[in-house]
Amino acid sequence: MATSNFEIRPSIIRGDPADAYLHWTKEVLRMESKNPKVLMDFQSENDGILCGIEEVKSLLVSVLPKVDSNAVSNVDRLEENVQVWSLREGDKISAGETTLRIIARYAAFGLYETSICGMLSSATGWATAARNCVGAAGETTVVSYGARHIHPNVAHILDYASVIGGCSSASTILGSRQAGRNPLGNMPHTLPLIFGDTVSAAQAFDGHLGMEVQRIVIVDTFKDEAEEAVNVAQALRERLRGIRLDTPRERGGVTPMMVNEVRNRLDRSNFSHVEIYVSGGLNPERIQKFEESQAPINGYLVGSYISSAPPNNFTGDIREIEDNAISKRGRLPGRTENPRLDRII
Repeated sequence: MATSNFEIRPSIIRGDPADAYLHWTKEVLRMESKNPKVLMDFQSENDGILCGIEEVKSLLVSVLPKVDSNAVSNVDRLEENVQVWSLREGDKISAGETTLRIIARYAAFGLYETSICGMLSSATGWATAARNCVGAAGETTVVSYGARHIHPNVAHILDYASVIGGCSSASTILGSRQAGRNPLGNMPHTLPLIFGDTVSAAQAFDGHLGMEVQRIVIVDTFKDEAEEAVNVAQALRERLRGIRLDTPRERGGVTPMMVNEVRNRLDRSNFSHVEIYVSGGLNPERIQKFEESQAPINGYLVGSYISSAPPNNFTGDIREIEDNAISKRGRLPGRTENPRLDRII
């Protein structure tokens, strides 16, 4: 089960990532002794799969007044001047739909508008991309493998969002833990290159790591993929969970024909239990082609399509001040009712 507790860095609490104009706004209002109760609604520019709400909740619990872990579990005990309403992680959202509503004194949360929008925008973009892949894969497993394409400070958020979007697991330890899953990975090319032989590397991988590590071995380093898959299976036998095909595009990449040949060779050698995982430039279109060809694939390891997904931009707008409807031009004043909102704080 995914954890709802996200570590909020002190720099975020200080407001270091905030737009400078929010600091200036806070100072002007402080000097003028103005701190009204406001209602701010957050909405996205595009349809998508909502993610980032739990991280936003962790931030707001850290900064809103009279909010603690005990109070959060019982919203009836909270002060009415502090309310947070939202949709749930993984919900399908529509462009312009209110997905998050904060009611509190402006000084309590106004500085964090930048961070809230960023948390929602990035995570929703990644979750939406993951859902696109999962939809194309049908019943076949999809695993998030995109951590190496983004900054390590947010890799765990990428993996968490990918699982919210429907991925079964992720490649990083921290991201999988955040999502409540065990990481899924494989023996990488590094070991065959250093050992000089895939089978010797696989035997060392098997011999030194605990059984909580799945024995999935990459087989495209030196030899024909089908030949190497059988060689590894003969060495590890029932301890081998699967093989990974990551043939680079310089050699034509992974194809349905290659997958079928590997499956055939493994089955003929009595290794029908060995699963086949594929990777390399996967996106919904390529996954759909594999599925349409009925290639016997057990899992898609998807990297850059998810990690490079554009953010689903969120904006925050004040709609009420001291219970009076108001807005900037181009926005409707007053709260827009959304029966799907649940109170979370």
